Amino acid sequence: MTAAAPEGISPTGAPERQATFREVFAVREFRPLFGTFLLSTAGDELARVALTVLVYQRTSSPLLSALTFAIGHLPWLLGGPFLATIADRLPRHRVLIAADVARAVVLAGMAIPGTPLPVLLALLFLVSLCAPPFESARSALMADVLDGDRYAVATSLTNITLQLAQVVGFLAAGALVTVLSPSGALLIDAGTFVVSALWLWAGLKRRPAPVGDEGPRSVWRDTGAGLRLIGRSPRLVAIMGVLWVATLFTYASEGVAAPLVHELGSDATAAIGVLLSANPLGVTVGGLVIARLVAPDRRERLVVPLVVLSLTPLLAAGVFAVLTGPGTMPFAVVVALLFVSGLGSSWLIPLNVSFVRAVPAAFRGRAFGVAVSGLYGVQALGALAAGLVAEGVSASGVLALSGGVGLLAVAPALVAYRRTQTSVAGAPAGEGPSAA
Repeated sequence: MTAAAPEGISPTGAPERQATFREVFAVREFRPLFGTFLLSTAGDELARVALTVLVYQRTSSPLLSALTFAIGHLPWLLGGPFLATIADRLPRHRVLIAADVARAVVLAGMAIPGTPLPVLLALLFLVSLCAPPFESARSALMADVLDGDRYAVATSLTNITLQLAQVVGFLAAGALVTVLSPSGALLIDAGTFVVSALWLWAGLKRRPAPVGDEGPRSVWRDTGAGLRLIGRSPRLVAIMGVLWVATLFTYASEGVAAPLVHELGSDATAAIGVLLSANPLGVTVGGLVIARLVAPDRRERLVVPLVVLSLTPLLAAGVFAVLTGPGTMPFAVVVALLFVSGLGSSWLIPLNVSFVRAVPAAFRGRAFGVAVSGLYGVQALGALAAGLVAEGVSASGVLALSGGVGLLAVAPALVAYRRTQTSVAGAPAGEGPSAA
C-alpha cells in the first residue's frame, strides 16, 4: 500500500483547480469517447424496445419479453470480470473498435425478417458479450486521456447523460419503433455502431496494450490477478462495499414500482413512468451540482453524507405512504422524496474518481469489469428480494425497509471508506503501467 495525494490536491501540494465542461471537451480523445457513449446508449435503448416488441408480437408472452431484457445482463453476471480482462490484454482502442464492428454485424443479422426466435435471442446474447470488454476499455481509456479534475467532470457528464437517457430513451425509442418496424429499428441500431467504430478509429490515438515484465500471460491468470488486487486492497474493498451495498438498497424498490403505484391509488402506466423517472432525474441534477458547484477538494468527503441522503428519503417515503394511504398528495410526496434520493445517489461520481485513483492503470479494465459485474448482480438481487418481500409486506413497507435496512447495512462500508481515504492499491510485481 502506498499513500496518494488527497483528492483536490496536486502532487506539488497546490489545490487542484476546478475544471470546466469546455476544458473537458477540449481534450481531443474525449470527444469520440463521449460521443460514441451517446450512440451506444441510444442504440441499446432502441434495440431493447425493438426486440421486446418483436418478441411479444411473435409470442404474446410477457415472460419471453422480459427475458429479452434479462439477456442483456447475462454476460456481465456470468463472465464480466473474465471478459473485461480483454481491455487490459489488448490495445484499448482496438477493443472498442472491434466490439462496435462486431455488434453492427450481429445486429444487421438480427434485422433480417423472419429470423427464428431462438436464433434471435442467441444473437442478442452475442451482442451483449461485447459490452463488458467495451465498457471496461472505455472506462479505463477515459482515465488515461483525462487528468486531474477533468476526469471527475467527465465522469459527472457521462453519468448525467446516462440518467437522461433512462428518462427519455424508452419514450423516443418507442415512438421510433412505432413509425418503423422492429427490423428497421435494429438496422438503425446497427448503423449507430458503424458510426461509433469509425469515429473511434479516426479520433483515438494508437496506444499499446498495458504490459508487464512477465511476458505472455493467460486470460485466467490476468482475471485472477485483478481479483486478487481488489481482495488485498482495503481501499478497493471499501469502495466496492459502498458501491454494491448502496446500489442494492437504493434501487431495490424499483422492483415493486407497479404495486407501489397501485397502492398509492393509481393504475395508470404513465404513473409508473413518473415514479421510475424521479430517481434518475435527481441524479442528473445532483451530478450537475457536483461537477460545477463543488470544489474538487470537497467531493470525496461528500460520499458518506450523499449515501445517507440517497437512502434516508426511501425510509421517509415508505413510512409516509404507509401512514397516509392512497391519494394524489401521497403519490406526489413519494415522487418528490425519490427525487431527493436521486440527488443523493450522485455519490457515484466522487466514488468513481476515488476508484480510479486507487487502481493501478494496468488493472483498470479488469477492476471496472468486476465493479460493473457486481452492480448488475446487486441490482438483479435487489429487485428479486424486493419482489419476494412484497409477497408478505406492502410495497410501501418494502420501500421503507429498503431505506432503513440499507442505512444499517452500508454503515460498515462507509466507515471503512473513510478510514482508507489516503490509501491506494499497489500493482503486483511484474505489472507495468498503462501506456498512455
